[in-house]
Amino acid sequence: MLGRKLAAALTGTTELAGRRIARLTLTDLEMPAPSAVSGASATAGAPVAAGAPVTAGAPVTAGAPVTAGASATSSASATSGASAVSGAPAPVLQTLGADIATPGLAAALVESQPHVIFHLAAVVSGEAEADFEKGYRINLEATRSLFEAIRARGPGYRPRVVLASSIAVFGPPLPDTIDDSQRLAPLSSYGTQKAIGEMLLADYSRRGFLDGIALRLPTISIRPGSSNRAMSGFFSSILREPLNGRPAVLPVSDTVRHWFASPRAAAQFLMHAAGIDSARLGSERSLNMPGLSATVADQIAALRRAAGEHAVELIRREPNPAIEAMIESWPRQIDGARAQALGFRAESSFDEIIRTYIEDELGGRLPSGMQRSHDS
Repeated sequence: MLGRKLAAALTGTTELAGRRIARLTLTDLEMPAPSAVSGASATAGAPVAAGAPVTAGAPVTAGAPVTAGASATSSASATSGASAVSGAPAPVLQTLGADIATPGLAAALVESQPHVIFHLAAVVSGEAEADFEKGYRINLEATRSLFEAIRARGPGYRPRVVLASSIAVFGPPLPDTIDDSQRLAPLSSYGTQKAIGEMLLADYSRRGFLDGIALRLPTISIRPGSSNRAMSGFFSSILREPLNGRPAVLPVSDTVRHWFASPRAAAQFLMHAAGIDSARLGSERSLNMPGLSATVADQIAALRRAAGEHAVELIRREPNPAIEAMIESWPRQIDGARAQALGFRAESSFDEIIRTYIEDELGGRLPSGMQRSHDS
């Protein structure tokens, strides 16, 4: 989801970090249709045999994407041209269906030496907890493989790598507000894998192999599409489903407080990170992203204001102590002063997050049935 949001935003601007985007490659487990990303000259092709290894030196192209495995992966890379000028042509978009853990794929993806690499590939929190081996294969081993592929290109290649990390790298004891001095103490396999990824990024940057920045993203809400296996997925579904006239399950109490940003804000975080002068980061390459601290009750109140009482009545409470315990081990509020000083911005209310979802996913208007219930 986030990779496609990012690609759509990039093709809508045609430039990144002050330079024209000549080519954009979006790699995902399921090869996205070119129509899913607007604004670019898109190319795609039929996948080759599933599970086939990719040989470095034979770059993956849009005409020969690789399909493999059943892992949630997404990554994007951008190749820059000359300094941005008005009226520049739209970038060429390549869409590749691939599992990031496929042997040789990382080397093939960096064969063309993209200037910026957004590494978003991940098995989400609930799935990483349920499938230990899969979580480490995708969230850690594939990340290391990507970094090693970059290093293998030699000293003449040092791309900006933007790594999507998570607030799950933190754990108890938690103060009311987390700042950048908070120690990493994850209480989940997912959080552990993300924390190790951050440390690898910092070390590969220190050694000069790449120029990395890790963004500890808030929980992204409202995610479009169907629910995934993230522990935090209900934070989206209790709004998304009722806004579309469908029932939703709430597994935690209304008093649970959490840290949020919209998909639109997350895409902007990633794009902004691509152009930051890394000298301003010093040795600390990870940033806590700004966001919104809100309770479940705050979410429901915003839903009521947007779509009426009928939408709220579609939420069914089914307490799940395991999910609530996991969510309560994550930060409730974050001091994003360092990121804000670097120019990162997020929403200030759940009303704004809901409006963003309606604009981006529903064409700016609630479905007719929900609109009538709201108007009544």
